[in-house]
This record gives sequence, structure tokens and C-alpha cells, in this order.
Amino acid sequence: MIRDLALKARSTRRFKQGEKVGEAVLRELVELARVSPSASNRQPLKFILSADPGRNGRIFPNLAWAGALKNWGGPAEGERPAAYIVILGDTRISKDFGVDHGIAAQSMMLGAREKGYGACMVGSIKRDELRKSLGIADHLEVLLVLALGAPAETVVLEDAPPGGSVTYYRDAQDVHHVPKRTLDEMIVTG
Repeated sequence: MIRDLALKARSTRRFKQGEKVGEAVLRELVELARVSPSASNRQPLKFILSADPGRNGRIFPNLAWAGALKNWGGPAEGERPAAYIVILGDTRISKDFGVDHGIAAQSMMLGAREKGYGACMVGSIKRDELRKSLGIADHLEVLLVLALGAPAETVVLEDAPPGGSVTYYRDAQDVHHVPKRTLDEMIVTG
């Protein structure tokens, strides 16, 4: 069921780095993005796939992780993603990518979860450095990076108290808590 996948498709930030994600899996995920909706059906997105430890090592330092966790510098060696999908916008096709990359990333996250993998959409990117590191052509705009792998953390959704904080946090047992506003708080009635 889609609801079950949506509940499980939380941002994973710690992975079992040694458990590989094959390129065939990455291609299957991009296939989900390929068939997802696109504004005016322009389909301006392109993708770089990486399941290679060397290439992954060039991607990782160009990403910032979990801004709300002030004392955490990101996944340690051994907990880093086993794979990445870099989502690019081809400016030769369109100058405006709207929400296409968000739709594509969510489709891929749901697909990854269905396969038992965790994922994290990373938008805090050192774009110029990543471009140089991967040799990305000038006509391709770096939009998002999807980090993937076998999850090495527990993520718990919980209802936030009305008007309360929705800042995610980790408890003393290193469980990652994600407070969500209640449905009634989100629906505007008049």
C-alpha cells in the first residue's frame, strides 16, 4: 500500500555502508522518476548514478546532513550511503524545473523503500564543488542528491503537540524522532 511506503520512506541519514546497492537498482529507481509527472511533459531531468565507493567519496563531502542536529557532522565512515543519484536539470530543455525534481525524488524514495533501502533527499549541496568533482557539464544544473543504502538507524514518526516543535531530534538511544503536525492542524477549514 502507498500509505505504508509513505510512512516508512523517512529520511535515512545513517546507512550500512558495506551493503552495496547495485546499478540495476539505481536504474530501476530512475525508471520510476522517468515515468513520474513532469510539468508540460518537458522531462528536463537527467541523473548521475553512483554505486562506486570512489565516486561516492567524491560526492559525500559536497553534502550537508541534518541541519537540525547541531552536534552531528553527518554519517561517519561505515554509515555513509552506499549509492547516490544526483538529480540534474538540463537547461537546454528548460530553464525552470518547477517541482519536477521533488516529484522524481519522492518516486525514487518510495521505490527504494519498497526494495528495503533507505534514502535521503539532500538539497544542501556544495553545487560548484560537486560539479567540478564529477565533471558535470555547464548546461546541467545540480538540483538534488538522493543518498541511498540499507538503513542503519531507527526513525520514528510522532504527532507533534498542537503548536509544538516539529524539529527532528535523536534520543539517548540514538533513535531519530520526526514530529509531524496533526492532520487537523494542517487542514484549513475557513
